[in-house]
Amino acid sequence: MQSETHFRELCHQHQLAATHQRQLIYETVMAMPGHPSPEAIYDKVRKRIPSISLATVYKNIHTFLDSGMLREVSLHHGSLRVEANEEAHHHVVCVKCKSIMDLEESSMESVLVRDKLPQGFQVKRIAVDVIGVCLACSSSARQSGTHSTRIRKQRVRKTVHS
Repeated sequence: MQSETHFRELCHQHQLAATHQRQLIYETVMAMPGHPSPEAIYDKVRKRIPSISLATVYKNIHTFLDSGMLREVSLHHGSLRVEANEEAHHHVVCVKCKSIMDLEESSMESVLVRDKLPQGFQVKRIAVDVIGVCLACSSSARQSGTHSTRIRKQRVRKTVHS
């Protein structure tokens, strides 16, 4: 089995034991689109291993993060999110729904901070988060705003005519 062999080699490179649970968790992360949370990963893994706990998923995700097999996306967005994308890139983060989308590094001007860093600071990677409101959230806000304005106007008309 190709994926099992690849996973075992990856674990060996990162000095980790290649357990069945770890393999399934890792393969699940790799198969999931975007930047899954441990809870989303747990929901998928539990379908294949019903007895697995959320704590086991968290523990293994942290092991993958510590070893460098996965990267943490949301260092300060309120919930742990992971990704397997090793290409240099940045993120677009919606403050309403907390969705995270990749933004290719080439689509942004170069970030020049190395000269401004404290002496001796060792850069692991540079990650830029573009924070805002996604189209889905801004569209639903406009629609619900229009709807509630219409309801308020109807109530005012009923009160005036009574």
